[in-house]
Parts: sequence; C-alpha cells; structure tokens
Amino acid sequence: MKILVAGATGNTGTRLVNELCSRGHAPVALVRSSSDTSDLPEGVEQRIGDLTSLDDDVTKGCDAVIFAAGSGGDTDEEMTRKVDRDGAIKLIDIAEKSGVERFVMLSSVGAGDPDPDSDLAHYLQAKHLADERLKESSLDYAILRPVALTDDGPTGSVRLGDDVDPKGEAARGDVAVLLADAAEQDEWVGAIKLMETVS
Repeated sequence: MKILVAGATGNTGTRLVNELCSRGHAPVALVRSSSDTSDLPEGVEQRIGDLTSLDDDVTKGCDAVIFAAGSGGDTDEEMTRKVDRDGAIKLIDIAEKSGVERFVMLSSVGAGDPDPDSDLAHYLQAKHLADERLKESSLDYAILRPVALTDDGPTGSVRLGDDVDPKGEAARGDVAVLLADAAEQDEWVGAIKLMETVS
C-alpha cells in the first residue's frame, strides 16, 4: 500500500516508516521544509507539508493515512490545537475527499474522556476532538491510545484493552508495529485500542 505518514520525522514516525518499508509498503513521509529527514530510509517519497496549513492534494494517490504526529504535552495550547486537533481534522477531511480507504490515528490514553483537571487537559481534549471527527467520517478507521511513550524499540510484549495501566509505559517501537498492523489488518477497522508495553 501507499501510506501517507504524518509525523514521519518524529521519534515514533521514523520507526513507523522503517516498519512499513520492511513490510513491503510504500510509505510517503509528510515533512516540513525545515524537517531533518536524515533518519528516514533512503528513497522514501517525501511530500512537503505542514499540519497547520495542508494542501488539498497531500493524500493524492494514497491508500491509507497514519497520523503519528503530535505537538507533545509541553506545547502551548494554541499550537496543540493547531496540530493535534485542527491538523488532524483537516487531514481527515482531505483523506475523505481524495479516496483514501483507511485512516489510523495515534491518539493517547485519556483521550476518550479527557480529565479537565489533568496537566495534559488541552492536549487530551485536542486528541479527543480529532478522534471523534475520525469516528464520524466515512473512512475505515483505527485509533491507538498508548500510555506514556518511551524511546525503546519493539519488545513484542504488549497489552491491549481496558485493563491497561494508565500510569504504565509504551515503547515507541511497539507503537510503530501496532500502527502498521492497524493499516494492514481488517480486525483493526473501527477499533479503538488502549495499549501498553508489559515486561
């Protein structure tokens, strides 16, 4: 499949692009003109774009989109809204209009019912609204909601479901593998999965 990856040069996105390549897919890295693309696999197609001002043809020719971008929990509220809410929603809108079949969202634990008293309230609310827009769309969708991310590689030892420890950790390597699975496997269509890495 040809799969657009938003956030392709991030810590999770780079792992995801490599994972997709290893499975024989053709990832398309959505990158800003200022992005450091040195960690992307050689020969991967790149499309210049910014989640705060996307072109309407950014998903042209793609079978699927994986939103692995994020402003991060330390970003101010305005930028969080621009990237995690508005950018994601705009990309969903574009994907719907351009014939994309599947959209995989990297969300966050807590995004299902954001706690207004949380330190990450603005981030979780932005993720929540983007997830809700995706669920209402005509796209085949999958939403992955990991707990706090670490920079560890894939362990292959993950827990999915409601018994995930919200104070646990999730290895970015495992997240990348699951995002790739969600783009491929029919069992992920319409699924919203909480996730953690377990020892």
